[in-house]
Amino acid sequence: MTKGKKSLIGLSICILFISITVGAYIYWMNEPIYTTGTITYIAVEGGFYGIIADDDSHYDPLNLPEGFKTDGLRVIFSAIIKRGFGSFHMWGLVIEIIDIQLL
Repeated sequence: MTKGKKSLIGLSICILFISITVGAYIYWMNEPIYTTGTITYIAVEGGFYGIIADDDSHYDPLNLPEGFKTDGLRVIFSAIIKRGFGSFHMWGLVIEIIDIQLL
């Protein structure tokens, strides 16, 4: 095998490794979830609605539809965890809701 072919194979392996790593990072940064929970009004920082999942995880939705802003409402939802986002609420993981329905 020539030096040029070895270099090309090495470069190809590096590109493949970087692609897999970046893809995994992007997935982790935008991790999808599918779960059920209860809409909860949190009376801090001016008040906001969060979701407490059945596994006791806390979610701070960026885009909870107005029709679902009712304390105690049971829902099933899918969302993307927005790991790069911060929230002044400092309560739960920030999520972007993809779909939400009443249970």
